[in-house]
Amino acid sequence: MTSVDSEEPVLPEQRGAEADATAVATAGKPTAQAPARRPERLGPLLARLHFYAGILVAPFLLVAAATGLLYTFTPQLDSLGYGHELHVSDTGGSAVPLSEQVAAARAEHPQGTLVAVRPGSGDDTTQVDFALPALGEKTHTVYVDPYTGRTRGQLTTWYAETPLTTWLDAFHRNLNLGTVGRYYSETAASWLWVLVLGGLVLWWRRRHGSRTARRLLLPDRTAKKGVRRTRGWHAATGVWLSIGLLGLSATGLTWSRYAGANFGEALDALHSHTPSVATTLTNGTTGSGSTAKSADPAAIDGVLDAARADGVGGPVEIAVPADATTAWTVTQTRNLWPVGRDSVAVDATTDRVTDKVAFADWPVMAKLTRWGINAHMGTLFGLVNQILLALLATGLICVIVWGYRMWWQRRPTRADRRTVLGAPPARGAWRALPSGALAVGIVVVAVVGWVIPLFGIPLAVFLAVDLAVGAVRARRAAGSATAG
Repeated sequence: MTSVDSEEPVLPEQRGAEADATAVATAGKPTAQAPARRPERLGPLLARLHFYAGILVAPFLLVAAATGLLYTFTPQLDSLGYGHELHVSDTGGSAVPLSEQVAAARAEHPQGTLVAVRPGSGDDTTQVDFALPALGEKTHTVYVDPYTGRTRGQLTTWYAETPLTTWLDAFHRNLNLGTVGRYYSETAASWLWVLVLGGLVLWWRRRHGSRTARRLLLPDRTAKKGVRRTRGWHAATGVWLSIGLLGLSATGLTWSRYAGANFGEALDALHSHTPSVATTLTNGTTGSGSTAKSADPAAIDGVLDAARADGVGGPVEIAVPADATTAWTVTQTRNLWPVGRDSVAVDATTDRVTDKVAFADWPVMAKLTRWGINAHMGTLFGLVNQILLALLATGLICVIVWGYRMWWQRRPTRADRRTVLGAPPARGAWRALPSGALAVGIVVVAVVGWVIPLFGIPLAVFLAVDLAVGAVRARRAAGSATAG
C-alpha cells in the first residue's frame, strides 16, 4: 500500500506508485458501466517531464533562490557595512566644486587612471573610480564628502558595487566559481519556465470538473495529511508565484552566458540594442581635440554643467575619456521607476554637448530589457521590489521542498514493495501523441533547445539515458519471458 491519500481520483499522469489509491477509492461501489474516456496523451508526458526536471534541476533552483534571497537586500547590507564610505550625516551647506572633490580623491589615490565619477547628493558621497591593470575589470573607488571635500575611505569595487555586493552578485551568478559556475545559474533559469508552465498545466488538469478560483489558487484544506495535502500546497503556491517566476526566468536568461548571447544577437538583428552616444571628436568640433594629451580632470565642472543644462538631471555617472580627442559622457543612473537613462557626450574644450541619447528614444526591446534587469535586481520599485523578490525566493524554496516531500511520500511502503523513493510516472507516454503533434513538438523543442542550450543539452542527455535504460529493461524482460 502506498502513502498516497485515496480521497481524490488519481489522474493517469500520477499512476505508478499511486495505483493502489484508485483501487481503494472504488472499493465497495457498484460496478456500473463507466463511460468511456478519451486516452490520455499530453498529461502523462508532461507529468514525466515535470517529475524528472523537478528532481534533477530543483537543486540548481534551490541554490539560485537562496543566493538570490541574500542578494535582494544588498542596499541595506551595504549601508550597514559601508555606511561611513557611502553616506554623510551632515548635509548642510552647498557642495564644493566637483573638480576639488576629484583632486582630493587623487591625493588619496595618486596611482591609477581616473575613469569615472559619480557626484554625491543628499546624504550620498561622491564616488571617484581609478583603474589599475592589476585590478582587471575592478577599480579602486575613493569616497568623498561632497560638502567638505574630505575623503571618507576607499574600496575595491566592480561596476560601482561594493565588495559585499560584488561577492553576493557573483555568488548568485556563478557561486564564485567563475565561468564554470555560470552553468548552474543558466541551467536554473533555462528550466524554471518549463517547470512552471508544466506544473500549471498539470494542476489545471487535476482540478478538472471543478476549476473554481478557490480550487486553483488555494490548497485543499480537507486533506489533513499525506501526498494530497503536500501537493495542494506545492501546486497552489506555484500558481501564485508563476508570473513572477516566469519573469525571473526570462530576465535571468537575457544576460546568461549562452542564451544571453543569442538574445543579444537577436537584439542586434532587430536594431533593438541599447543605444550609446558617439564620443569621437573631430577637428571641426574641438579646437585642441586633435592632440592625444590626457583629459584634464579640472574640466569636469564644465562638463557636468553642460549636461545639466541639457536636461540630464538626477544621479549621474561621468565617464572620463582616455584622451582629449574623445568626448566625456554623462549618463543618468536612476534605476527606480521612472527609469532615468539619458546620456550625453560633451566636448570638454568647449563645454558643448555633441551627442545625446534619451531613454525615451530607446527601442522598445531595449527598454524592456532595462526594466527587466532592474526588476530582477530589485531596484525598479525600491523596497517594494525587494520585498516581492524575497517572497518569490522564499516561495520557490518552499515549492521545491514540498516537491521533494511529495517524492518521498509517494514511495511504496508495503512490505513486498518497499523502496527508498517514489516511482516516476510511466515511460513511453510520447507514443500516445498524434504523429503530427509529435513532429511539431520535436521541431519546437529543437528550436528552443538551440536558442537556450542549457535547456536543450540536458534534455537531450536525459532522453538518451531514458531510452537506453528502457531498451535494457525491455531486453531483460524479453529474456525472462523466453527463459520462462
